[in-house]
Amino acid sequence: MVQSINLKAITTLASVVRRPYLAAPHVFVPTVSEINYQALKDHCGIKAIIFDKDNTLTAPYENTLHPNAQIGLQSALDTFGTHNVAILSNSAGTDDDPNFIDGAEIEKSLGIAVIKHSEKKPGGLDEVMNHFPNVDEPSQLCMVGDRLLTDVVFGNLHGMLTVHILPLCSGDENSKDNTVAKVVRSLENKFMYADWWGGRKTRSYTLPHKFWKGEEECPLVLAEKNEVDEIDRLLGGKKKDNDEL
Repeated sequence: MVQSINLKAITTLASVVRRPYLAAPHVFVPTVSEINYQALKDHCGIKAIIFDKDNTLTAPYENTLHPNAQIGLQSALDTFGTHNVAILSNSAGTDDDPNFIDGAEIEKSLGIAVIKHSEKKPGGLDEVMNHFPNVDEPSQLCMVGDRLLTDVVFGNLHGMLTVHILPLCSGDENSKDNTVAKVVRSLENKFMYADWWGGRKTRSYTLPHKFWKGEEECPLVLAEKNEVDEIDRLLGGKKKDNDEL
């Protein structure tokens, strides 16, 4: 499948330039398997989970669950139930997926719904809300994905709780990834996480969530991790200092 140009992301970019904190996630974890889904449900007012697909649950343009996402997806299903977990992808389920061929295959393979939507993230809110009849407002949704300018901005624009993860794949395993997406993802991550004043300031203005009071009061990260190492990995190796950015 070939992705068309994401016009919604381009038009939303002006808003992000003015308000870069829209791209700052509430939580950063290595994979979907390090998220405390029970805490999301019990203490954060979350009623449903939205996952991105490529490099979040599967390898790019593959329709089978990646091994590193298996525990996380099963935990989300055990906690919220099949009807309250779904995929919102910028490939499967969009106009780039004629006749919903890939979407249907993913639903069969992963056992969760793929939300059909004509406008790509950070658009698509109406289709998401229509998909979850038990959700009264977007703040009851948690958006999980590997892209800051699509997944995280989409969630933050509408008051969702946002979780940013590392891309699942690298090297040969990531060979099918969209070239533009790879380049833009790298730039997004360097802006947000590299050790420079702009990234630090942006993260300090992360939007508050209606129910979640912060990681110290309500931990959502299951595994203890060395944050420096994870950010280093996110940036593709050695962290750059200010002069290199």
